Amino acid sequence: NENMAAANAGEAAPNIINSAFVTVFTQMGGTGGTFALILAVLLFVKYKPYKDVVNLSLAPGLFEINEPIIFGLPIVFNIPMMIPFVLTPVIGALIGYSATAIGFIKPLTVLIPWTTPPLLSGYLASSGDFKVVLVQLVILTVTMLFYLPFLKISERVSRKQAEQAQSEN
Repeated sequence: NENMAAANAGEAAPNIINSAFVTVFTQMGGTGGTFALILAVLLFVKYKPYKDVVNLSLAPGLFEINEPIIFGLPIVFNIPMMIPFVLTPVIGALIGYSATAIGFIKPLTVLIPWTTPPLLSGYLASSGDFKVVLVQLVILTVTMLFYLPFLKISERVSRKQAEQAQSEN
């Protein structure tokens, strides 16, 4: 509220971290920044079961609803995937905070719904600053690359489990 009041008064926004900051920088795709995971699977994974889950998760993930990817991939009870799930929001927060602290972007001043899709959320929360969208693209790229090695480990384990189950039958 302080940032919105300051912006309305023509003053500089005093707070870097606020509700919009969380939506824009730390939770793209929902808790765990899972939109980056969805993009990683779409771009780098050929394993059909993962592709099928991501095809079902893409539309909800775009609107910050990530239960299909969390329980479908799964991330729950999947140790390799828990690590990036927990650390990805931290990476997003650090990049967003740093970009704001050095003055590359201004603190966000518009409260947006948490279901606003990535990139559009940054544009709206910043009152139309495309540099915030650029920061979001950087966060998506970095976090997607961060998810990738853990995703490959998870894929390898899933393939082995499927082969074992098939050989037992």
